[in-house]
Amino acid sequence: MNEWFFFVDSAAPETELVNNPLGSLCFSHNTMGSVLDSAGISWKYYTVPSQGNTNVGGSIWTGPNSIQEVCQPNSTYTQCTGADWAKVILGSSGVFKDVKACTLPTVSWVIPTYANSDHPGSTTGLGATGGPAWVASIVNAIGGATKCDGGAGYWSDTVILVSWDDWGGWYDHVAPPILGGVQGDYQYGFRVPLLVISSYTPQAFVSNTNLDYGSMLRFVEGVFHISEGAIGFADARASDDLSEFFNFHAAPRAFQSIPGAHSADHYIRDKTPPEPPDND
Repeated sequence: MNEWFFFVDSAAPETELVNNPLGSLCFSHNTMGSVLDSAGISWKYYTVPSQGNTNVGGSIWTGPNSIQEVCQPNSTYTQCTGADWAKVILGSSGVFKDVKACTLPTVSWVIPTYANSDHPGSTTGLGATGGPAWVASIVNAIGGATKCDGGAGYWSDTVILVSWDDWGGWYDHVAPPILGGVQGDYQYGFRVPLLVISSYTPQAFVSNTNLDYGSMLRFVEGVFHISEGAIGFADARASDDLSEFFNFHAAPRAFQSIPGAHSADHYIRDKTPPEPPDND
């Protein structure tokens, strides 16, 4: 399966983002969160707080705090006050707590800490094995939540999409295609993987379809009967909605636990100061 990472033209001048005057970094545009709000669909964004502070999302991985409609900042642009900001959960244990309490929202975004990311050369936390162990724990928590959804269990109707924000700097023999045939500031970069995990995804299925991040947004839109391209950005550009990964005519597959170093309880108890998975 080929999913493409986007990059900004390296020939463009580098610009340092500075919030001066105040509010300069507060963007206003449509998001999947606002689309889900309009459709009455619950969502949460589980991410990493600034190091040593569990109340403020200070890293670049707390994207919602830069969206005017989600953050609704106070007059000094130091705190988010919007109703949707309550859906931004700071701390990597939040998703495990909600799964355990059967309070997982309908749509979730989950961002790891640096120790639980797949960045090469990681020396903190679990090092190079942190990412796989963390993802396995999330999958196992979903599969083991058999009392949720009225006793049907989360595994019966949950899809887990696992992807990466970049290709890790490793060699890729496939050259990125040029969108529209003309080089521009917004183009595909090297490929990144996408894992689709669900009870209706055929075991060991491999797709060779070229996808991009917008395909995941199109999948959400399709599942909840939202107009394709409702956001008007990556979802409008994508040409695929991941439907080939699902066979709803077959009986759902029983959940099989994934071997991992830790259970969900480990991450709930973990007091290690969080670091963002990247800082560039």
